[in-house]
This record gives sequence, structure tokens and C-alpha cells, in this order.
Amino acid sequence: MADPITKPTRSPRVPEPYGTVCPWVISRDTGSFIDFATEAFGGVEIARVVDQNGVIGHAEVFIGESVVLAFDARAHWPATPAFLRIYVDDADETFDRAIRAGGEPVTPLSDTPWGDRAGRLRDPQGNLWWVMARMEDVSEEELNRRWAEPKYVAAMEVLEGFDPFPPSDAGVS
Repeated sequence: MADPITKPTRSPRVPEPYGTVCPWVISRDTGSFIDFATEAFGGVEIARVVDQNGVIGHAEVFIGESVVLAFDARAHWPATPAFLRIYVDDADETFDRAIRAGGEPVTPLSDTPWGDRAGRLRDPQGNLWWVMARMEDVSEEELNRRWAEPKYVAAMEVLEGFDPFPPSDAGVS
């Protein structure tokens, strides 16, 4: 297996608590997004700036060690769902909790050839979350063997076959 990649040293130009890249989630109801992230993933709200009309112009939430930024979309903007991957300690428990918080499963949890347990769900705002837990470190040799194992082939067919935006007309391909 290739030498492991080490996490770069944090630049002094990146202020705490941010990372080098902080995703923005733009939705029609940022308050609902924060509620979902808090309930489903143990998120902790850092900040919320609300204007006189109740519109959230800026919000921040910790999810694990990451800061996710969010704000309410303007009425004329198209929907802009985010695609987010979250690593957790227990994928099954977190996936179930996210469903209880209003998430809709879109691919079931399954074991991947590279050692993660992963599944996807859509939150009430339409964002897609990849819920993942590293279950084992897999050598390159073992990974190559697993690519041909039927249970992993089936899992990959489900994961790769998912279309987050299927055509609305069944006759369109």
C-alpha cells in the first residue's frame, strides 16, 4: 500500500475553529438545517445572524471537528443541495438517528471494499449526506481481492447506481 498521507500543518492564516475548506449549505430554511444537523449528527450551533425579516444571513455549526456555514437562499435562487460526507464512530446508530430526525435513506448502509461502512440519506432540506465509519484498514492486496467478491460487487452497484437527480420523465435517459 502507498505511504499514508499525513494531514498538512495548519496555516497560521486559517483562524480557529475553521479548516482550510469550510462548506456552505444554502437552503430555504437554514434553521431547519441546523436543527437536523444538531439532532442527527450532534452538531453544535456556533452562530446565527438573523435579519429583521427572520432571514438567516449567516450561521455556523460544528459537526464533529468541522465548521459548516449556512444561510437562507434568496427566493429567486434555484435549489442548491449540498453533498456532505460525515465520518462517525457508529454508522448504523448515526444513520438511524438521522432518519428519526427526518432524513430519508437513499442508499442502505453497506460494507465497502476499502473498509468503510457507508450509506446515504437526504435531509429535509434536500442535502445528501454520506454517513460513513471506518471499520478496518484494508491493505492494497486485500482491496484488490475484495473488488471481485460478490458482496462488495453488489454494494458498489447500489452505491454507484444511485442518481441523486433522476430524470422526471421516465422516457428520458
